[in-house]
Amino acid sequence: MRKRKSGQLYRVTICFLIIFLMIPLLTILTCSKSSPGKIILWTSLRPVERNLLQQKLDDFGKQFPDYQFIQLFYAPEELRTNFIISALAGKGPALVHGASDNVGPLTELQVIQPLENLFPASFLDSFITQPFPANTYFRGHLYQIADRVGNHLCLVFNKKLVPHPPVSINELIEMGKTLVKDLDGDGKPDTYALAWNYTEPFFAVPFIGGYGGWILDDQDNPTLNTPAVVKAAQLIYDLANKYKIIPKECDYETANALFLDGRVAMIINGPWSWGTYLKSGIDIGLARIPKIDETGLWPTPIVSPLGYSLNVNLKGRDLQVAVELVRYLTSTPVELEFARQFNIIPSRQDAIDVPDLRNNELWIQALDQMRVGRPMPVITELRWIWDAMRPAYQGIFNNQISPEKAAVEMQKLALKLIRENRE
Repeated sequence: MRKRKSGQLYRVTICFLIIFLMIPLLTILTCSKSSPGKIILWTSLRPVERNLLQQKLDDFGKQFPDYQFIQLFYAPEELRTNFIISALAGKGPALVHGASDNVGPLTELQVIQPLENLFPASFLDSFITQPFPANTYFRGHLYQIADRVGNHLCLVFNKKLVPHPPVSINELIEMGKTLVKDLDGDGKPDTYALAWNYTEPFFAVPFIGGYGGWILDDQDNPTLNTPAVVKAAQLIYDLANKYKIIPKECDYETANALFLDGRVAMIINGPWSWGTYLKSGIDIGLARIPKIDETGLWPTPIVSPLGYSLNVNLKGRDLQVAVELVRYLTSTPVELEFARQFNIIPSRQDAIDVPDLRNNELWIQALDQMRVGRPMPVITELRWIWDAMRPAYQGIFNNQISPEKAAVEMQKLALKLIRENRE
């Protein structure tokens, strides 16, 4: 059985952070104190979604004219760190909105509160449970109520360049032969079949699932030194160096720019990007990431609900108002507005069943990809696993290490980081 680190030990680490972050913390606390008459929500949503969110906050505020309802934006990592610091100090926003993987660390630090007794069972039963539960439970308690599900990677293709997307990796490779072109005769490709941020582990994980593996076992132990991890890494390396249908070097911004410029026909990206492509005038389609021919399995992108958690310090009428706000923001009409405008998959069953969504091509394709995904692990160890994967995995593409040796090193470092952080 793995040794669990207590909340007190985590607080030692956080207190150490507070010493170095005292000045920004004072600003956070000054701006974000949820005093009576003010309900503050922290979010990492895109600007266009925040605009709609503010409209909904203003609409809800009409029921409580003695309250202000304010949203503040933070990047995901900044949001989590600042929320932990402020909540441990007894302050912070009333609500925080983010991905489900926040639940593990926020729960272990006891900065968010259980929700199951704050909402009626009939309300909680209205959220989807298949193919994955929308709401996030951890160690027997509900800590996040989702307003959407998915947030997963898909194959995005430019219909002008690829009328029909490849179904398998072999089809992708064959298609790539016609899409990769040297336009200026310098011996280097100017166009590619596919680009994506493949050197970041999150963007490589789907292919591990395609080979029948995963990054964790059922007891949340890392499983990185496996044939599936080796084969997934080798495949991605071969796409760049053997088949040469993807760039040899590619980060997120490079892949995005290539797709926007029409220099790659396909990209693997998530729903946060699709609106940008549509706004740029690209006629896009979505599809499942191509199937692995060797196994017959589909790659398994990580699927993450996004939703609302409540500050542990929230009490009294502020708590009552915040609970009502969560019910409103996750109501069917509000979820449908976000779904229709941003191709988001709602978290409520009755919203998913609305006919006009079923006629939305992009929405249907996103839902189809989600069905073969894997749910986001919400344990704190996941962050250490990402950190452990990154050095050795990226070394493969610099020809510093083989996939076989990289898998060994990833597993070794993951166990080391977990042990050090849990002792």
